[in-house]
Amino acid sequence: MHLTAAAFALCLALFAPVAMSAQPATPQAIPTAEKEKVFPTTPRARADGKRWRVGYFESGDYSEYPRTMKVLVEGMEQLGWIQIPTIPEGLDGHATWTFIARNARSDTVEFVDDAYWQPGNFDPVKRPGVRQAITERLTTKQDIDLIIAMGTWAGQDMAALGAPVPTIVGSTSDAVGAKIVKSAEDSGYDNLHARVQPERYQRQIRLFHEIVPFKTLGLVYENSPEGRTYAAVDAATQVAAELGFTIRSCDARSNGIDLELAKQNVQECYRQVSTQSDAVYVTVHRGLTPDNVGTVANILREAKVPSFAMLGSEEVKKGLLMSLAQADYSYVGLFYAENIARIFNGAQPRSLSQIWIDPAKIALNIETARIIGFDPPVDILLAADEVYESR
Repeated sequence: MHLTAAAFALCLALFAPVAMSAQPATPQAIPTAEKEKVFPTTPRARADGKRWRVGYFESGDYSEYPRTMKVLVEGMEQLGWIQIPTIPEGLDGHATWTFIARNARSDTVEFVDDAYWQPGNFDPVKRPGVRQAITERLTTKQDIDLIIAMGTWAGQDMAALGAPVPTIVGSTSDAVGAKIVKSAEDSGYDNLHARVQPERYQRQIRLFHEIVPFKTLGLVYENSPEGRTYAAVDAATQVAAELGFTIRSCDARSNGIDLELAKQNVQECYRQVSTQSDAVYVTVHRGLTPDNVGTVANILREAKVPSFAMLGSEEVKKGLLMSLAQADYSYVGLFYAENIARIFNGAQPRSLSQIWIDPAKIALNIETARIIGFDPPVDILLAADEVYESR
């Protein structure tokens, strides 16, 4: 496998039109005066002098959620809203929230310890009860000013409730496809805001195909509405029709089961698609965790199948072949923190731009390339921002 300089230049050009057009979009429903306001991010208490009270709604136990919360509060610290000691590594979402609530110091904002909700182990049976609990808290105590909704389920459920308080949706693969927001330009709810990356997964797959011109692409996901959203199945199907390749899929059940079983399901599915595909797009899945990405990478290495990590370069570091180099993750946290700050300074969540564009930069694992027989030319090596010799 070899990529010419011209082909690689075309790869990066695939990203340029989207990146250049990613100016803050204007929700049509927002009055002109509101759209033209500039809201500061400087710390500000409520009008009554009390601190803003923040709650946390988490879709389930997934490693990206505490990671996102960590960079979000670091962003708020950078903006001067809070002071907080370093969050310990290895905490789950609930423990992370508890640490933040008990250790953040601020005159203007409070992370409320008992304002935490989660529908168990991604248990669909518990979702209605959690929505009811949130509704009761917001209507009876009326003591929460903003909710951070982490993940697709949490975002969907806050949208289903009509976002009764300002809501920031984080760590969701496709907020538009999951019907959390109406569009990239307009959330559709005055109190709702989600980070949206237009055409992100289409661009990833087109780039992967340009570098590795596969005829069949392996996809592993739970065949449920949420599972298909996490894995960007619609995006993959769209690009497959454009470029003429076939998708080989495997259904790896995830929701409502033990995490260890979800991990086993993922590993078995990657073994299956590795024998049926020319290349594999490694997507977001509850059963794909930081401690078993290396196992999946080994499965694909042994099958000598090129792989592209949807999530980013952390997975390339652990043995997958390539991805887009992750912009310093602190910038993602700062994006959320700035929008929370603007909301506390009077902005309507719906009026704030939701668009975030990943950089068009390559992460490559050289050891994996050698093992599977991929011969990257000098052009891609020079252009790669992150090159890993081994793991």
